[in-house]
Amino acid sequence: MSVSVFDLFKIGIGPSSSHTVGPMIAARQFTCQLQATVGLAAVHRLTVELFGSLSATGVGHGTDRAVLLGLAGHEPDRIDPEQIAPAIADIRTRRSLALMGEHTVPFIEKDHLLFRRKSLPLHPNGLCFRAYNARGDEIAMREYYSVGGGFVMDAAGERVLNPPASAGPDAAGHGRGLPHAFRTGAELLAQCQATHMTIAQLMVANEQHWRSAPEVHRQLMAIWQTMAGAVQRGCASAGNLPGPMQVRRRAAELHRALSRSPEAALRDPLLMLDWVNLYAMAVNEENAAGGRVVTAPTNGAAGVIPAVLHYYVNFVQGANQPSEDGIATFLLTAGAIGIIYKENASFSGAEVGCQGEVGVACSMAAGALAAVMGGTPEQIENAAEIGMEHNLGMTCDPVGGLVQIPCIERNAMGAIKAINAARLALRGDGQHVVSLDKVIQTMMQTGADMKSKYKETSRGGLAVNVVEC
Repeated sequence: MSVSVFDLFKIGIGPSSSHTVGPMIAARQFTCQLQATVGLAAVHRLTVELFGSLSATGVGHGTDRAVLLGLAGHEPDRIDPEQIAPAIADIRTRRSLALMGEHTVPFIEKDHLLFRRKSLPLHPNGLCFRAYNARGDEIAMREYYSVGGGFVMDAAGERVLNPPASAGPDAAGHGRGLPHAFRTGAELLAQCQATHMTIAQLMVANEQHWRSAPEVHRQLMAIWQTMAGAVQRGCASAGNLPGPMQVRRRAAELHRALSRSPEAALRDPLLMLDWVNLYAMAVNEENAAGGRVVTAPTNGAAGVIPAVLHYYVNFVQGANQPSEDGIATFLLTAGAIGIIYKENASFSGAEVGCQGEVGVACSMAAGALAAVMGGTPEQIENAAEIGMEHNLGMTCDPVGGLVQIPCIERNAMGAIKAINAARLALRGDGQHVVSLDKVIQTMMQTGADMKSKYKETSRGGLAVNVVEC
């Protein structure tokens, strides 16, 4: 499977890429398949089963709402977050939903949306959809797996695209014959050495296998604008986050405090860290509220890369480098590192813990920052390795099954680690003992050894040691 940078950076809604974005895509895919095969009019009833982690933390992560929206034909990158609450309320009040907005069937969640504690065989995040005709006969059944970062696979291991009717591999980013293909960090460095190109230049050449250079640039800027928008909305929004814990949003208050005391920078040389914390927390509070964010590479880790990119734009970038070029280089380099993780490991907290989410985001951000600060490919690979090495073993233990505690602060810490990882790497010559490939292999092995209660089930760690309000 060839992976595009735009497979990694998806515009969607919070609070979770694996529990919200992926299930919405899967539900819409099932409805599209019904439409193309038996026809929506033949469906008189359907059921949806959620397995494993989707069952354990699905309600807190919005999986129930995502499934309803997907069946109704909505897409995570297109739906207006302001439309979600009224759309869900309408379905629940009417106790029915219109498949693809066209054909209405009964839908009572306690009867038709079923939570199963066990896991399906291929991944902890499994879904099973069944449709029945007027006689009660099953006329369609599909299993899907939300494998992290909004990626969805079917039971045959094939990638499910969004939208399902995407016009062929070029539009979807799954073509073959990339000019500079790589699967590992070693292969990426070898490509750079052979071509005398930077990692970002290699990525541009690969992306042009699927889309024109202006379109690549346009989409990268759309990703950046969405990230920046999430920071802005997070800094402007006060009140409490959804859910029983009533967690207070802190970004707006922190933003006001930092904005009114710029002279403090003269006394505190580390004030910049407060801004990085702000950027990360603003994005993840927006994510936790179900707002518009970029999966980077997951929603639970959506604040790390925007925070480090804002740090670069606001504190590092010089007048001699055009802003958009630096932003594009950052995102392309981060994407290259993310592709290596996707090809060899996992982004799924339900599979490997939060080391696969915040840890991967930290690694991607560290390498990207090293790149825009003038690092060599070897220094970039070293920064990415440092970023992951010091997140190994991180558990996924959301309190109350919500992407709030410890997720929001964890993104801030991941961003700070990424900045330090880049600085450490840039002080070296790129030579180091532990390679990026070795640390990715170690992360995957650590995730396999980790007990399931520490992998997005809310049955271990902080999730059981913090009393919910």
